[in-house]
Amino acid sequence: MSQVTSVQAEIASEDADRAILYGFIGRMLQAAPSNEDLQAIRGLQSDDTPVGQALAGLSTAAESATAENLSRAYEDLFIGLGRGEFVPYGSYYLTGFLHEKPLADLRATMSRYGIERSEGVSEPEDHIAALMQMMEGLISGDFGQVATLDEQRQFFVEHIGSWAGHFFKDLSATDTDAFYAAVGALGRVFMAVEADAFAMTE
Repeated sequence: MSQVTSVQAEIASEDADRAILYGFIGRMLQAAPSNEDLQAIRGLQSDDTPVGQALAGLSTAAESATAENLSRAYEDLFIGLGRGEFVPYGSYYLTGFLHEKPLADLRATMSRYGIERSEGVSEPEDHIAALMQMMEGLISGDFGQVATLDEQRQFFVEHIGSWAGHFFKDLSATDTDAFYAAVGALGRVFMAVEADAFAMTE
């Protein structure tokens, strides 16, 4: 279940690929994958690009993973007793505390685009999974209309680019679980590709 509500629209194939990747990473960080998910991940197609190589690494990591093991790893990494190994929120990464100005700024942006948190979701909206899903929705037009490239860049710069790369770098270095380290490596590479692409459009 997504952390944000959405509808659907048609977009160019290259943007659809970007949206799919944002959504995929978001789902991996929202909850542990099922055994069916893992089966699909083992069959991911890859290429020689940095993102393709990261996808290949994730596919390899999925070979020895099980849903049960990843459920425990997810708990250890992101929930824990009191807190997990990582606190995957923008406010925390940027200020050291939850519910700070970055969250308020994000909520103002969400209001502007008509993005609402899904019912039953209790986490603050600046959770990394929710932000990946919001970016997916902006690219795909899931929140009413397709965001322009300038709007996408602004959202990325204001709410993702300032901290997500650091989060994914930290996650990629975890010794807790190889699969989630591979998710971190994929996120780190993808954030770098997106940042470079947006910089070229300024």
